[in-house]
Amino acid sequence: METMSGPHFIRGDVALPEAELTWRFTRSSGPGGQHVNTSDSQAELRFDLARTQALPEVWKRRALERLANRLVDGAVLVVRASEHRSQWRNRETAAVRMTALLAEATAPPPPPRRKKKTPRGINERRLRQKKQRSDLKRGRAGRGWD
Repeated sequence: METMSGPHFIRGDVALPEAELTWRFTRSSGPGGQHVNTSDSQAELRFDLARTQALPEVWKRRALERLANRLVDGAVLVVRASEHRSQWRNRETAAVRMTALLAEATAPPPPPRRKKKTPRGINERRLRQKKQRSDLKRGRAGRGWD
């Protein structure tokens, strides 16, 4: 069997350690002929977020908080892949999905939005346009056209 395509980096030099990943293979559903009934091509990848030593503490807390609804038993992140007919390609897909999920979950929060005062010119222009529209509509009333 071919080897996995190297370490999967989350961000910077932080990578998913192969020793902390648990793989499970099952039969994939869907088309594939007779071959699909005999091969375990669906890949399931498990990563214990709470016990890992690979992630910095801050990242770990962020990931546990942001992925809370996806975690099994409150700590284990599970990703499945079964699109491909080959187990190897499903393994690759699952690993890439896992790293993408962790990269997104561990990303720092965006900087807070700074509220700015609306420029006076914009307010004046808006009020002027409202007045023009009002005058136009008032002119359509047809007063004195008897």
